[in-house]
Amino acid sequence: MEAIDFETLEADAYQVMSPGAAAFCACGADDEITVSDNQRSWQDLRLRPHALRDVSNIDPSTRILGHLCSLPIMVAPMGRHMLFHDHGEEATAAGAAEADAVFALATNSTVSIEDVAAQRKSAPQWFQLYISPERAGFSMMIGRAEEAGFSTVVLTVDQSMSGWSPRAAGTPIEPSEHIRHVNLPGSPVARTSYDPSMLDGLSYPATIADLEWLVGHTSMDVVVKGILRADDAVRCAEVGARGIVVSNHGGRHLDTVIATADALPEIAEAVNADVEIYVDGGIRRGTDVFKALALGADAVLVGRPALWGLAVGGGNGVTQVLNHLRGELVRTMGLCGVSTLGEITSDLVAS
Repeated sequence: MEAIDFETLEADAYQVMSPGAAAFCACGADDEITVSDNQRSWQDLRLRPHALRDVSNIDPSTRILGHLCSLPIMVAPMGRHMLFHDHGEEATAAGAAEADAVFALATNSTVSIEDVAAQRKSAPQWFQLYISPERAGFSMMIGRAEEAGFSTVVLTVDQSMSGWSPRAAGTPIEPSEHIRHVNLPGSPVARTSYDPSMLDGLSYPATIADLEWLVGHTSMDVVVKGILRADDAVRCAEVGARGIVVSNHGGRHLDTVIATADALPEIAEAVNADVEIYVDGGIRRGTDVFKALALGADAVLVGRPALWGLAVGGGNGVTQVLNHLRGELVRTMGLCGVSTLGEITSDLVAS
């Protein structure tokens, strides 16, 4: 598999996925305006490179919550990977580990917490958590993740109710007895957030009290995903969050919401330096990664491209996607006159 051309990779992935899985992977909410805005906002930023700098030794490594990683690119938490490959999240985790990238396992995984943990190498693994007022089952999953060696729990807070996707509704996924949310109590058959059974009700209405409970309930670092405002980021930091993911859920639930590239700078400026900032949404190039770091992110997360790689090439496909982005980032660093991530500053980007 060649991961050099992501447009070709995307097209190839949708050819090997079932029609319903392809629609679910690609879709966004309503008119998919935010899906487009996420990608375009990174593209609209312009680079202002330094010249006459020594770039003979470029190092894209970084520390993420204290863990040394060879690249500032992580695999975002996404559910139901067995819709895209027979080995599901186990293959995705193996591919991320081979690239020395952080992998975030979703609550709605189709592979067990323990089987994913077995794929870990030097890079840490994170566990993404949805939470509801019925905390018992979620508390059990937190304990399993801790015991399996996950270092961080990522609380997603931007899906109090499911959005709607005409694209996904037009090509629905038929639930399968063989694809289940195996970490949830009872291992229910996997259904997507666009399933008609999910409409017209609260799904995961997390509150600041839930975040406070989680911080006090786990020994793992707590990161909050789904923040688009500086005031919300500050509130999360005040109750003990170690990191913030600037995210609009890939444009999948609320359409016309602000693009993550536009939300990032004020959030990065508002929180204390000891709280790490990450961003996802529309990142398709090493130049996008570079721009995110220049705007204040400590690392980025990629979603759909990892699933494209998974669908076409399994774990090896995921590794190739991450290595490709790493190579583009290194080239961008060199052409912008910086040798380390710490030298990437805001003046290297013009809006």
